[in-house]
Amino acid sequence: MNAYPRSVTTQAAGLLSSHKVLRNTYALLAMTLLFSASMAALSWKMATPIWVSLVCSVVAMVMLWFVVPRTANSASGIGVVFVVTGLLGFGLGPVLSHYLALPNGPALVMTAMSGTGVTFLVMSGIALVTRKDFSFLGKFLMVGILVAFVAGIAAMVFGLSGLSLAVAAMFAFLSSLLILWQTSSIINGGETNYILATTTLYVSIYNLFTSLLQLLGFSGSDD
Repeated sequence: MNAYPRSVTTQAAGLLSSHKVLRNTYALLAMTLLFSASMAALSWKMATPIWVSLVCSVVAMVMLWFVVPRTANSASGIGVVFVVTGLLGFGLGPVLSHYLALPNGPALVMTAMSGTGVTFLVMSGIALVTRKDFSFLGKFLMVGILVAFVAGIAAMVFGLSGLSLAVAAMFAFLSSLLILWQTSSIINGGETNYILATTTLYVSIYNLFTSLLQLLGFSGSDD
């Protein structure tokens, strides 16, 4: 006779837990985005050379793969997340300098920022409102990101501008779905570590923003 009340209590506890993870994730995400934006502005003012951007990106990627997962369950994980997002933000300086130098540069950057923000709100809103489990997207995203990554390397090595644009479009699409997938995973209890969740959402936003910059920059150069 006590099975039902116990089930309700368990569901309530799970709901409170997912809300806590979501709250902590959004709080940490907001702080890392502000910190990253500050580092990008500093790098832009310093006129950082492009090779520094590449070094920052490589170091951040290595930390994402090997350091973040090992520290995600400790307090030091928060510091690691700030280091990673700071490096990626600082590496954006030369990229922003390139696009801001275009005739419509400021408008282009603002459009990319607005598009990123709207996409994040829409995809997060879908997950929050529907509360649907989008875990089935996991394998598709994993394969899609791998294919896009390999295609991006090929485009860079062989200098294929058309393929580069296709890769940018792929990353924009996959990053949008990744926001939906990660938010859904938090809500439905699939992700209980807010440090890992924050990292995934930050990287999604970062890739979405840079992909939109590339796509908008190309379309703007034809005007």
